[in-house]
Amino acid sequence: MFKFLKERLQRLFKKTEEELEKKEEKKESIIEKIFKPIITVKLDEKNFENFFSEFEIILIESNAAIEVIDFLKTQLKKDLVGKEIKRKEIREEIRETTKNAILGLFPEPFDIVKKIEEKKEKPYVIVFFGINGTGKTLSIAKLAYFLKSKGINCVLAASDTFRAASIEQLEKHAEKLNLKIIKHKYGSDPAAVAFDAIAHARAHGIHAVLIDTAGRMHTDKDLLKEMEKIVRVSKPDLKIFVGEAIAGNDVIQQAKTFNETVGIDGIILTKADVDEKGGACISISYITKKPILFLGTGQNYQDFERFEKDSFIKKIFI
Repeated sequence: MFKFLKERLQRLFKKTEEELEKKEEKKESIIEKIFKPIITVKLDEKNFENFFSEFEIILIESNAAIEVIDFLKTQLKKDLVGKEIKRKEIREEIRETTKNAILGLFPEPFDIVKKIEEKKEKPYVIVFFGINGTGKTLSIAKLAYFLKSKGINCVLAASDTFRAASIEQLEKHAEKLNLKIIKHKYGSDPAAVAFDAIAHARAHGIHAVLIDTAGRMHTDKDLLKEMEKIVRVSKPDLKIFVGEAIAGNDVIQQAKTFNETVGIDGIILTKADVDEKGGACISISYITKKPILFLGTGQNYQDFERFEKDSFIKKIFI
């Protein structure tokens, strides 16, 4: 995971350290060479621009958004230029400063279990959005499995009444997980399915309703209006965008459009296990100002990780 970004950053930190070493060696006197282990170096504007020009290329090749690149440049310049660094700590100082700057891109993810437990009037309603083929329905099943393991029972709402076989797909997951599914026939009003699922949950003391919706392109205005209707009727406590980590700038634009349309609250990124670049992960939260909640890392229900930014950073920097 994130192999490309990790390897390129390691090479960049090493190169920057070597360049600073060469710069200082030219200035050293005999006395300075004796005390070389305690001599400090200072990163000036030119050194920083050399470092960041290569870092920028790495970020672009990793599919990071331009807004993210601008933020990181401003932050790193403020924290590095003019700072005196002990010679033996050059690489580690630049590495740690870069790591902390990337950490600043992520809003803190909230605990979905705690939110469900804290709501006094059940059910807790969650609506899922995203385009076709991103693993949205499987992500719903994974979340249902995760919540069930925490003692939270769910009902699934098959509000994707548009795509062929979508109801059957969700039904199979409901059967495997031993969960109730509320469905209508294809072509029926998806908002009505959501309404019935919430009524069922309320009548049977079910903690949470997970509402599947038709995968739609973020440019399809008619389907986006339908999505807005589902939100008006179901009045969800949480709106989750599901996208592919490997889709790069496309998934960032999708999330941005959905956020502008219905105001998403959190993000699930699928296929994170095969994402070598990591650009979508480090960009999507910063652009939408919404937290990544989970990463999908495979096809099994258990292949579902809570997103923790410290753990994410370790995968890049260690």
